[in-house]
Amino acid sequence: MRRVVVTGLGLVTPLGADVEKVWARLIAGKSGAAPITRFDASDQKCRIACEVKPADHEYGFDASKRVDHKVQRQVDPFIVYGIDAAGQALEDAGLTEMTEEERYRAGCSIGSGIGGLPGIEIESIVRHEKGPSRVSPHFVHGRLINLISGQVSIKYGLMGPNHAVVTACSTGAHSIGDAARMIAMDDADVMLAGGAESAICPLGIAGFAQARALSTNFNDQPEKASRPYDKDRDGFVMGEGAGVVVLEEYGRAKARGARIYAEVIGYGLSGDAYHVTAPHPEGSGAFRAMEMAMRRSGLQLEDIDYINAHGTSTPLGDELELGAVRRLFGDHIGSLSMSSTKSAIGHLLGGAGAVESIFCILAMRDQIVPPTLNLDNPSDNCAGVDLVPHVAKKRQVRAVLNNSFGFGGTNASLVMKAI
Repeated sequence: MRRVVVTGLGLVTPLGADVEKVWARLIAGKSGAAPITRFDASDQKCRIACEVKPADHEYGFDASKRVDHKVQRQVDPFIVYGIDAAGQALEDAGLTEMTEEERYRAGCSIGSGIGGLPGIEIESIVRHEKGPSRVSPHFVHGRLINLISGQVSIKYGLMGPNHAVVTACSTGAHSIGDAARMIAMDDADVMLAGGAESAICPLGIAGFAQARALSTNFNDQPEKASRPYDKDRDGFVMGEGAGVVVLEEYGRAKARGARIYAEVIGYGLSGDAYHVTAPHPEGSGAFRAMEMAMRRSGLQLEDIDYINAHGTSTPLGDELELGAVRRLFGDHIGSLSMSSTKSAIGHLLGGAGAVESIFCILAMRDQIVPPTLNLDNPSDNCAGVDLVPHVAKKRQVRAVLNNSFGFGGTNASLVMKAI
């Protein structure tokens, strides 16, 4: 099996659209949560979110840097975010210009959990109020999940595997794991991998709120709403954005003198086979995904220094993930650090696993782990676990584990190490 390394990073998040700026704000304990501005949310149970900010904001995103204005008009924001993050990653890796032969061996694995929900909602209203002839001709290809990979492959001429994962909140991690396997199995030499999401629209917020998944107790204090592991948590805060990495076969990366951020050495995936929205009551699916990733990695449990937890800030999910981590790591749990960066950027759904994988990589690069914000009153199950409350922590980080779990009982874990 061929070795797979990370040579490029790209981010679009509620804290900005530049990897270094996002990372600096995350480490500084900044929050991307605020009242919803994209639409009038006054009639919603949840009126807050972690939106990607407009270009004139301190944390703003300027889509015109990498996405053609015509494309912007035709597609949903999740595709725009994915195209931009992919472009950042390619630029970072120094791979925007490849020969035709290289492009035959370069592909995309960029997915989304929900896809073009805002556009679906809007065009549904158009059809209802104005008739079918007024529906946009770009409706279908502007909403489809695989059109991030499609648009990116067209923009950069990438003719290798063209793949799009759809596994709810595990999408980003599954995308990276699947792409790594494609390279390991010699189906490609280079893969853009990650996830994107933008479901902050009236229907999306209402739907998740009705499922009792969103925080509704902190509408007047949005920055306090996402509080993983805290006794006062009452649901997650919807986020949006994209994370994309460049994965590359190790020998190729070394030969061209690429900067290598990390090596992907473990990938585990499982199904709860239990419930549509609730995790298994014993956390067995999460445990098995982590166990598989660790077994594939060849590392010992004590080699893991940091876990970026799924940690969404839901009353049930946080406890079960903590229990699964305790079960797997045993006594070693006292010597590692685990935090949830969703406390700062919200839950990016299908983009979460990819964005959080990038945070894991940066933690290894800078030997610092990001904090869990708002952990004012930890739940009883937190005892003995370093959840990095409030403030980032300098420490040795040689190898990391990233967890992502989704509706339908789909679980993914990734293990990466410094190289």
